[in-house]
Amino acid sequence: MAAQAPTLPPPAVVVFDVNETLVDISGLRERFDDGRLLERWFAATLRDGIALAAAGGYADFATVATANLLPFMPLDSARETMSAFGELDLHPDVADGMGRLAAAGVRLMTLTNGSAETCAELLRRGGVADLVERNLSVAEVRRWKPTADPYRLAVRHAAVPADRVALVAVHPWDVDGARRAGLVGAWLNRDGRPYPDMFTPPDVTARDLGALADTLLRRD
Repeated sequence: MAAQAPTLPPPAVVVFDVNETLVDISGLRERFDDGRLLERWFAATLRDGIALAAAGGYADFATVATANLLPFMPLDSARETMSAFGELDLHPDVADGMGRLAAAGVRLMTLTNGSAETCAELLRRGGVADLVERNLSVAEVRRWKPTADPYRLAVRHAAVPADRVALVAVHPWDVDGARRAGLVGAWLNRDGRPYPDMFTPPDVTARDLGALADTLLRRD
């Protein structure tokens, strides 16, 4: 008789990445002379922050992001662009997905390479701040994701075993980092792209946050 696969209960805590996962950064596109440069800038910011972490260093998100804006705009405009981060909107599916998880008794947190304060303001503007127990930033451990320290920080605050904590992110490298740290990896595949083979695969995948929430809750 074939052995049964072990059942996997729903997570006790779901931790959300913030930029691009919850927050729609396309609201910054008009600040670039060529709107296509938005993705190039954001990718360069992630590259440099992650490179610092890999080398054992740290700089906060605002510092790295501002430095990468300067090839595209003057310093004053770069500072205005960074200030506009706090005025961005959440993706339309965020309130529904978070609400489904909270209604099922799942605790919610965020974990960002950016500022916890900016995240809190964005959630407040989006009307979901009261659903979130805690907003965490890599600033507390001075290492950007996907190094292990930020995920371990989330698990410590969750106060449950790592395999009862799920990390939701649009970035495969973030899902991979969470899986390597022992968390459940939940990939929010907004663009319908294939998951890169070199990364540890996600435990669950969906195209929108509501469907991802339902998939997590059905794991048992």
